[in-house]
Amino acid sequence: MLDALLTVATATDVPAVPTPWDMFSSEFLGTVIMMTIGTAVTAAVFLPRSKASNSGWVVVTLGWGFAVFAGCYGAWKTGAHLNPSVTVAKVIAHGFDGSVTLNGLPAGQGGIPVSAGNVGIYLAAQFLGAFVGAVLAWLALKRQYDQPTEPGVKLGTFATGPAVRSYGWNFVTEVVATGILVAWVLVSGGTPTQIGPLAVALVIVTIGMGLGGATGYALNPARDLSPRIAYTILPIPGKTPADWSYSWIPIIAPIVGSSLATVAVYALGMAA
Repeated sequence: MLDALLTVATATDVPAVPTPWDMFSSEFLGTVIMMTIGTAVTAAVFLPRSKASNSGWVVVTLGWGFAVFAGCYGAWKTGAHLNPSVTVAKVIAHGFDGSVTLNGLPAGQGGIPVSAGNVGIYLAAQFLGAFVGAVLAWLALKRQYDQPTEPGVKLGTFATGPAVRSYGWNFVTEVVATGILVAWVLVSGGTPTQIGPLAVALVIVTIGMGLGGATGYALNPARDLSPRIAYTILPIPGKTPADWSYSWIPIIAPIVGSSLATVAVYALGMAA
């Protein structure tokens, strides 16, 4: 997400291309930071015996927005994707423009080439980081998770779910929400601002306020799948099943939305 706002290095200060370990550690750390904060904010709002209990959806959206803000700084070496949907968008963008790199820097000036191996590193780091972040949030709030609560509430702090279950329309909601996010990522570099990760945070907050109430706005397959797996494995008292019948929507719909948005941005000639 940060790649469109990175400053290109000068010819006298050419950065080295990140190593595979640099790529993994960057996306992993950024995603851990994002998921720990985001999961913890959701848990603090919805779990009982929390001082933030019942503080509302605005707190959730603000928390997730600034979780992404913090994660962007943790993943600065890789352009801070933090999200397989963004990585897929970069792959598709590379098909339209061969100069596109994964981290937004030009080839030969620190740009990470779009290759199967590099993309695989990004995706592995994102999914693993999301799992670890969810577990850390559970550890930090374990006493709150130990308290009895209504069915489904604990699952809702880890994974998304619809307010009104309608698989087709839930799918559309996630496609639209992710499409808006990815379209913004692809065009934002054309605007001469220096607010970087803060701009991403504000976009996430706005999407959450407008579209998040319908499905919980996953926007990110790793953000939903990995914490859902963590919820399934962790010894959480009184937990309900992980609602795997719904889980395909926050995995597939963000990828579809990301792909459609990327094609649309390039078809309109608006890519930065």
